[in-house]
Amino acid sequence: MQGGCHCGAVRFAATLPEPPVPALDCNCSVCSMTGFLHVIVPHQDFTLEQGADKLTSYRFGSGAAEHLFCSLCGVKSFYQPRSHPEAWSVNAYCLDEPLALAVTPFDGRHWEKARKALD
Repeated sequence: MQGGCHCGAVRFAATLPEPPVPALDCNCSVCSMTGFLHVIVPHQDFTLEQGADKLTSYRFGSGAAEHLFCSLCGVKSFYQPRSHPEAWSVNAYCLDEPLALAVTPFDGRHWEKARKALD
């Protein structure tokens, strides 16, 4: 599956499981404000094809997550989540093709408790 930011400066490829693809709908402040729908992709199944030089980083709270935004259009198409340090979180809305998702709510406003529930 291919995807990227709004202006096309950041492009990636990801290998995803057969649909419906698991996705997390987080209610933390940054995810709810930006409309991010998480598809977790192991690092080895993700390739940044272009735009590494266009990414800008933002960290908040614990600083463990690295939110990566296109410096040109401001879209966060993927980032390094705190909850899955071995994987990228890809924004399902930034994939080139729509796909069937199995969406699970994630209570990011109560992160510690919600993370334990994922295990």
